[in-house]
Amino acid sequence: MTTSGLFTQQVIAQEITNPKGLYDPRPHGYSHVATVPANSVLVFVAGQAGTDQEGKLSEDFRTQVQYSFKNLAIALQSKELTLLNIAKLTTLVVDYDAAKHQILIEEGKKIWPDEQFPVNTLIPVSRLALDGMQIEIDATAVK
Repeated sequence: MTTSGLFTQQVIAQEITNPKGLYDPRPHGYSHVATVPANSVLVFVAGQAGTDQEGKLSEDFRTQVQYSFKNLAIALQSKELTLLNIAKLTTLVVDYDAAKHQILIEEGKKIWPDEQFPVNTLIPVSRLALDGMQIEIDATAVK
């Protein structure tokens, strides 16, 4: 799977911060606060599963995470945005555990190597819409 061109740098409207007095969440792959200017356009992307172009799911969690981000990137690209424009994520994970959390962190650092992670709420769930679906990620991006 290639994501070439989907993570291209551009001017980012939101400001990501981690205020003093709160623990540093960056080792866990997220940030505490995203500030968006009032004149910004918000783009909302529905939850993206880790499916390939044919709608098939891998049994491998990491592969599903990679496809979820790739699918978010494709949706954002349709609005001339990239994953770097994301201010807020909601991540749903089936049978969540520390190993899955580590994979999310590793894959997030590939997208945000400067650790300017979007705000993210991770919600462990017992099941998602499709059999075998292990992750779903929705996003709010800023233009």
